[in-house]
Amino acid sequence: MKIILGVTGSIAAYKSASLIRLWVKKGHEVQVLMTDSAKAFISPLTLSTLSKRPVLTEVVSEESWNNHVELGLWADAMVIAPASANTLAKLANGLCDNIVSAVYLSARCPVYVAPAMDVDMWKHPATQSNIRRLQSFGVHVIPVGHGELASGLIGDGRMAEPEDIIGFLESHNLRSRKLAGKKALVTAGPTYEALDPVRFIGNHSTGKMGIAIAETLAKEGAEVTLILGPTELRPADSTVQVQLVTSAAEMHAACEKVFHETHIVVLAAAVADYKPRQFSETKIKKKEGDMQLELEKTVDIAATLGKARKPEQVFVGFALETDNEQNHALQKLAKKNFDFIVLNSMRNQGAGFGHDTNQITILRKAGTHIDFPLKSKQAVAEDIVHEICSLANQNNH
Repeated sequence: MKIILGVTGSIAAYKSASLIRLWVKKGHEVQVLMTDSAKAFISPLTLSTLSKRPVLTEVVSEESWNNHVELGLWADAMVIAPASANTLAKLANGLCDNIVSAVYLSARCPVYVAPAMDVDMWKHPATQSNIRRLQSFGVHVIPVGHGELASGLIGDGRMAEPEDIIGFLESHNLRSRKLAGKKALVTAGPTYEALDPVRFIGNHSTGKMGIAIAETLAKEGAEVTLILGPTELRPADSTVQVQLVTSAAEMHAACEKVFHETHIVVLAAAVADYKPRQFSETKIKKKEGDMQLELEKTVDIAATLGKARKPEQVFVGFALETDNEQNHALQKLAKKNFDFIVLNSMRNQGAGFGHDTNQITILRKAGTHIDFPLKSKQAVAEDIVHEICSLANQNNH
């Protein structure tokens, strides 16, 4: 997982070092954020050394602007530990005067707080009101411990031990990931059909959309195999298993190997429909006059898999159209036996190949459809995976 750890001003900040160390040992990536007051309790250098990443303490520093929006999108979980009474009050009321609160307001991932304070501060009605308000926002509150406090008093308010925080997250993560235990197959990118050792027939697909879907499926707990055509892009999520292919035939063969074991299939690749009938072992030289090129159909991966799919599999396709878009997409939906098809129109500005944004319509087998506005491809991937989760849940009942 990619975890953001927010450290705020509390004597319990010393526990953050153990928390980072345990997470890193488990293979997680940890990005530490610190408030100014936290630096009085533990050194950023200590936490940077343990996390193997620079600790961020300001939204704007002399060196750079630390993009709190990108951090909020990057993380699978945000954990604020220790969460002081002051920080809890800021989060509950949307105050944004440090990097921890700025990233919290931008985070799309689950957020967890591990409160740490003296017993009277913890039991104060204002603190308890803030806790209830945060919970109403969907923030997960890790229970405080009971014992000796920094003041010398005995009572509630101790920050949970690092092992307990990790256990809380792992338990919640298993419950909340909607696709845990599911296997998913995603195709992405173009295919190249060789004419000779130098030239090929291909298209402008970059694979951005399919990669975003693969990463979003993985965030929901699915075990993802991404069959990726020729593109320089790769998923940032190391749990996504990538198989690189070049041609439609190679992509089909790779799909066949894992198709029958998968619960979810998303065919987002822009597969070439035709390939040269003849392949020249040597580079074709330019000659006088025109050149005639004979083409033959490539294997229809969607149609082949659609015939073999099981009823319980979720089967999703894509249609990129330039005219009569919905009719063409609906024909493809029926012909390929998809549960739903994602329609892009080349007429929509900012949609299609190469862009960081996309505008889609989801057309369902049931006859309904839903139109979405122009969004980032990551946000579009979340819309598509939400639809997949709904179907997967139906298939479980």
